[in-house]
Amino acid sequence: MAKRKPNFVIFMLDQLAPQFMPTYGHKLVKTPALSAFAEKSMVFDAAYCNYPLCAPARYSFMSGRLPSKIGAWDNAAEFMAEIPTFAHHLSALGYDTTLSGKMHFCGPDQLHGFHRRLTTDVYPSDFAWVPDWDRPEAKLDWFHNMDVVRQAGICTRSAYLDFDDEVVFMAKRHLFDLARKDSDQPFCLVVSLISPHDPYLARQEHWDLYRHDDIDMPRLKAGAVPLGPHEQRIANGIGMLDPAPSAEEIRNARHAYYGSVSYIDERFADLMQALKESGFADNTVTIVTGDHGDMLGERGLWFKMNWFENSARIPMIINGPGLKTGRVKAAVSQIDILPTLLDLATDGAPLHEQVVTEGRSLVPHLTGLQGHDEVIGEYMGEGAKAPGIMIRRGRYKFIHFQTDPDQLYDVEADPLEVTNLANDPAHAERIGKLRAEIAKGWDMEAIRQQVVASQRRRRYLNDIIRAQGVAWDYQPSVDARNLYIRNTVPIFELEMRSRFPALKRAAE
Repeated sequence: MAKRKPNFVIFMLDQLAPQFMPTYGHKLVKTPALSAFAEKSMVFDAAYCNYPLCAPARYSFMSGRLPSKIGAWDNAAEFMAEIPTFAHHLSALGYDTTLSGKMHFCGPDQLHGFHRRLTTDVYPSDFAWVPDWDRPEAKLDWFHNMDVVRQAGICTRSAYLDFDDEVVFMAKRHLFDLARKDSDQPFCLVVSLISPHDPYLARQEHWDLYRHDDIDMPRLKAGAVPLGPHEQRIANGIGMLDPAPSAEEIRNARHAYYGSVSYIDERFADLMQALKESGFADNTVTIVTGDHGDMLGERGLWFKMNWFENSARIPMIINGPGLKTGRVKAAVSQIDILPTLLDLATDGAPLHEQVVTEGRSLVPHLTGLQGHDEVIGEYMGEGAKAPGIMIRRGRYKFIHFQTDPDQLYDVEADPLEVTNLANDPAHAERIGKLRAEIAKGWDMEAIRQQVVASQRRRRYLNDIIRAQGVAWDYQPSVDARNLYIRNTVPIFELEMRSRFPALKRAAE
């Protein structure tokens, strides 16, 4: 008998820095469900995004490609329909593929290989959020602003709570719909929340999980370490230090963020209960991950858009049949998820020639063998005025922007990245090799020209498209004629069809 393919459930968070999870060492934040899950899973201690911004990070996550390979320039770049994703590849292998929640697809294709989406997206799909490298010092009046920090606190409802509640409800409902079908077809379900992304808000019950005076403050206050040119442009563009938020405003924002993390923990518990009750848990690989982190006040910086650890690292926790438990020290990234899914789905069999990825399977890490220890990242978004590359190998992280001074950090000896070793003579040979590697692997000037040309086109097109009334935002399709009780089928039969587990009838 052929080995049964595993199901996949991917629980994705937005702007969740692993540093604020007890699994990764935080002493205050409460995530009982995620912590219990991690205890029986493989935890990756040095997992990174490949681009510290929502849409490009997610395009890399879906495609297994580096951003520059697919034109994932920024938060308003079109994700081209011709780019294969893991949803396409799994569909080709016989999987049923579903997305519930956020994926920030920009452009007309809002499925990218998924058979269906259960919700609309939380963010727009148009070209409005385009950076402007023609004016790199300009204020980003359409982007993040510091009101979300200064006005952080308690709420009863918010757009993001409404969205995330719907996302998890629809995902749970879908699991039971799959269970009622009693089919052997494997599935992949991605459940993607917007929390704990700013604005920093939490319901009263989640706020009350934490004593306000216990909330820990940034370890590096604003001004403790001089900002580099890239970080300074981001801070200026958003007004992070104009003026800097007060200590109480910082504490409020972090308090609300912690409450939001506890909220997503409850949603994860709901989803895992549904996975168990639907009967799929024993043959499902579950992955908990995110798109990027959040500086949350470190160095006076907020949100993401830089390569410091709080911004660039993501949670990566994987559990499934036949996989080991423990912790992985080696550096891995989002683009490794696609080859991992396909490796597990095919049991390592050769893949179609159109499966192209810069990622590497995590299966060696998950089965106790030696895996890779390398992350490549790129950045072409806000705060930059030319492309940037990040390389993490072993204990060293190298950051190179075309127009800014290099940065090299020993993230094991210097986890707060206080000491830039780029001009240290002891590391001159290392720096020389890394610069040569980037010069050989990337035509930085050609990429810069591509980015600027794309920005100009999209700014021009956005005004026209909006005036035309064209909208690409995903519209979920619901056929109410087949929901609940209808007169097309006797009532009792419909009631029995929806019952789960199905009633076992006595043998005649």
